[in-house]
Amino acid sequence: MATLVAVDLGAQSGRVALGRFDGERLGVTEVHRFPNVPVHAGGTLYWDALRLYDEILAGLALAGGQATTVASVGVDTWGVDYGLLDRAGRLVQNPVHHRDGRTEGSMERVFAEVPARELYERTGIQMMPINSLFQLAAAVADDDPALAIADRLLLMPDLLHYWLSGEASSEFTNATTSQCFDPRAGVWARDVLQRLGIPERIFPAVVDPATVLGRLADGVVERTRLRRALVVAGATHDTAAAVAAVPFRHPDAVYISCGTWSLVGLERPGPLIDDRTFAANLTNEGGVGGTFRVLKNVTGLWLLHECRRVWAGGGASWDFAELLAMAGRAPAFGSFIDPNDTVFLSPGDMPGRIREFCLRTGQDEPADPAAVIRCVFESLALKHRQTIELLSTATDVVPPEIHIVGGGARNELLCQWTADVTGLPVLAGPEEATVIGNLVVQAIGLGELESLADAREVVRASFSPVLYEPREAASWDEAYARFQQILTATGEPSGVAA
Repeated sequence: MATLVAVDLGAQSGRVALGRFDGERLGVTEVHRFPNVPVHAGGTLYWDALRLYDEILAGLALAGGQATTVASVGVDTWGVDYGLLDRAGRLVQNPVHHRDGRTEGSMERVFAEVPARELYERTGIQMMPINSLFQLAAAVADDDPALAIADRLLLMPDLLHYWLSGEASSEFTNATTSQCFDPRAGVWARDVLQRLGIPERIFPAVVDPATVLGRLADGVVERTRLRRALVVAGATHDTAAAVAAVPFRHPDAVYISCGTWSLVGLERPGPLIDDRTFAANLTNEGGVGGTFRVLKNVTGLWLLHECRRVWAGGGASWDFAELLAMAGRAPAFGSFIDPNDTVFLSPGDMPGRIREFCLRTGQDEPADPAAVIRCVFESLALKHRQTIELLSTATDVVPPEIHIVGGGARNELLCQWTADVTGLPVLAGPEEATVIGNLVVQAIGLGELESLADAREVVRASFSPVLYEPREAASWDEAYARFQQILTATGEPSGVAA
C-alpha cells in the first residue's frame, strides 16, 4: 500500500488529501480544507501565499497523523500567477492575483511589440489578459521595483514546492500556461521575453511532470513529522492534473474541467498551432506523458461563487444544493450572458453585472436570485456548446462524447443541460479529478505506475462516472440561436480577445 498526499489549491479554497494505492485501486480521503481568500492592499489584489503555505503544513501534519508512512507530497494550483524571490531565496512580495487591474491595456502594449499572430506562433497560448506574460509586461511598464530585484520567478505550485523541498524549478504543465514558453522547442521563449523587456534570467529550469524534486526540508519535517516523504512535481497545473484523471473511452472525446473556470478541450499528442486555432483563440498547454491539452478557457462557476458571496454579504446565505434547487424551479431560457465578457472578470457585484449585461443586450433583467442562477447555468451550457464547435472546426475532430470532471460534475443541471444543448452524452466524474490526477502522477514518479494509460486504468477501476444522455434538443437549439445573436451583438469574437 503506497500512501501519497495531494495538495490542491483552487481559487476559492485549498485542500490536503491522502491517497492510498494498493496497486489496482486508489482511495482518497480529504484531511484538511481551508479557504483561499485574496487580499486587497494598497490598491492591489494579492494571494495570501504565506497563509496558504501555513495551511498546507497544517494539512500535512494531519495527513501524517493518519498514515504510518507517507511516500510523497505534491502540489497543484491554478496557472499564470507567480512569486518573485530575491537572491537569498526570500519572497519579494505576495503574488499578485491574476484578476488584479494592473493588466488593463497590457495586451495592446505587448501586441505593439510582438504582434498577436507571432506571439501565438511562438507560444500557442490563448490570448487572455491574465496570462503571466501580460502580467510581467504590465510590471515592466510600471517599472515595478519587485521585478527589478527579483532573482527567480516561480509559478505558484513551484513556489510551494520550493518552500517544501528547497528545490527551485518550473514544472512543464504549469510553465506552458504562462505564455512565456515555446511548446515546440520545449524551452522558455527567451527572444520574446527580451523584446518585451522581461528579464529572462529569472526563469528557472523546466522539469517534466512526475519529477521527484527531493525530500521535505528539515523545517517541514519538524512541523509535519513526515520524515520519509519525497516532494514530487506531478502535474502541477490543476487542469493538467484533472485531465490526467479523465477516464477517456474515446481519444476524440471532449473534456470539461469545470470549476472556477470551465476548461473545454481535447487531448492531443502535440500542440496545434495554425491559423485556425489562432482564429478560435485555442490554447496549447502541456499534459502528462507527452500530451497537450488543446482547449479554451471559459469563465465557469466563478460567476456562481461571486453571486453567492454578494448575496451572503447582504444576509442571504444559500448553500450549493439550495442554489441548484432554486435554478431548477426558475423559468427556462429567460436571459443569457456571455460568461467570457470582460465585465465578469474581476470581483464585484456579479448579480448586478449580470442584470446590466442582460439590459444592455436587450433582454429581460433576471428578476430574482433564482433567475440569476438559472441564467448562469444555462449560459455556461450554451458556452460549452459554442466552445466545442470551435474546437471541432479548428481541429477537424468530431467528438463522440463529453467528460465533465471537477466540482461541476456534481452540478446535475449543468451536466444535463450540456448534454441537451450539444446532443452528446455527458459522463460526469470523478468530482475530485484534480486531486486524483495529482496522486496518480505522483505514483508514476515513484514508479508505482508506469504510464498515463496505467493511471487511467486505476481511475476507471476506482471511480464510476454518472451518465447524462441528451434529451429533446429543439428548445435548446432555439436558445442557442438567441445566444449566438447576443454574442454577435456584443462583438464577442472567436479570435484574440477572450
